This record gives sequence, C-alpha cells and structure tokens, in this order.
Amino acid sequence: MNPMWELTAIARAHGGIIETRTALEHGISKAVLGKLCKEEQICRIAKGQYILPDEMHDELLSISKRSGQLVFSHETALFLHGISDRTPFEHTITVPSGCIPSAAIKAECKVYYIKQELFALGRTTLKTPAGNSVPAYDLERTICDVIRSRNRLGTETFLSALKQYAASPGKDLNKLDGYARQMRVTTLLRQYLEVLL
Repeated sequence: MNPMWELTAIARAHGGIIETRTALEHGISKAVLGKLCKEEQICRIAKGQYILPDEMHDELLSISKRSGQLVFSHETALFLHGISDRTPFEHTITVPSGCIPSAAIKAECKVYYIKQELFALGRTTLKTPAGNSVPAYDLERTICDVIRSRNRLGTETFLSALKQYAASPGKDLNKLDGYARQMRVTTLLRQYLEVLL
C-alpha cells in the first residue's frame, strides 16, 4: 500500500485536511506521517493535522475539526454570511461556559463564552470560502451576539452589521425577536432597529 495514495484519498474526503486519527484508522502510523512531513510530501498545519503541499489551507475547517464544542460567531459569522466585507483579523468562536478550548485555539481565535442552554440556539452550518461546511450561527443569532458584544466589537463593525441586516431581503424578524428574548437583548435590539427599519 502506498501511504500517499491513501492520504490523498483521506484529504479529498475531508476538505483537504488529513487528521492523525483518520490516518491511524487507515493503517498509517504517526512515524510514517512524520517521515512524509520531513520529506515535504505532506505539511503539518496544526497538532494532529496535515495537508498535501499543493492544497490550500482552510483555516476555518482546521479550527472546527479541533473541537466539537465550538461555533463560529460574531465577526467570523458575519463574514461567512456575507454581511462583513472584510476577512476578520482573528476568528471568533463561541463555546459553552465551562468548556476550556486548547491553547492553540485560544492563540488563533477570540473566544466568547455562553451559558450551555443558549449554546445551540441558532446553530447551523455555513460554507467557508474554500467550500467546506463548518458550524456557525445563523444570521439572526449572529445579530443578537453582535448586540450583546457591541462594546468588544467596535462601533464600525457593529453598526455596519445592523445596517446590512436591516437591508437584507432574507432577514427573519420573527426569529430575531425570539432569539433576542432568549438572549435578553430585546430592548437594545428595538432601539437600533427602529432607527434602521
């Protein structure tokens, strides 16, 4: 068995990323991965993750594969929804309170914490620019997050997100109102939307 054929198949099936545990399931040892990495036949992008040298690194997919307890939120969710015109400098994720992301994730991402009962609210999957599916919040949940965290986001990002949401033909004001009640931002939401709608 040629390990590169197997690794190429794994990469194709997993958005370009070869995880150590998946390679092990296919009979490719850590020693072989290390050897292939030294020979530059694969490239290490994070602990336990590799890509083929000619593959483009999908950073969002790489981050999402490192923990099942994270959802892209705030600026990153705005970007994935097409509401932000610029790529975030650092990705933003939300995790449930009590969850401790790895040091690598904390170094790469701005982390928000939320009560466990609100963590799944509005969770969906969105496509990265590379076309891979990652967990993210839907647009209405993202708007509620932006309102809750307005002091950490910056006025320009905050107001731009609200203006673009207000102008969006796909907005769901009933869903937004339901989320706002659960997240206790109804009064603030109404103050801002009355001006924009």
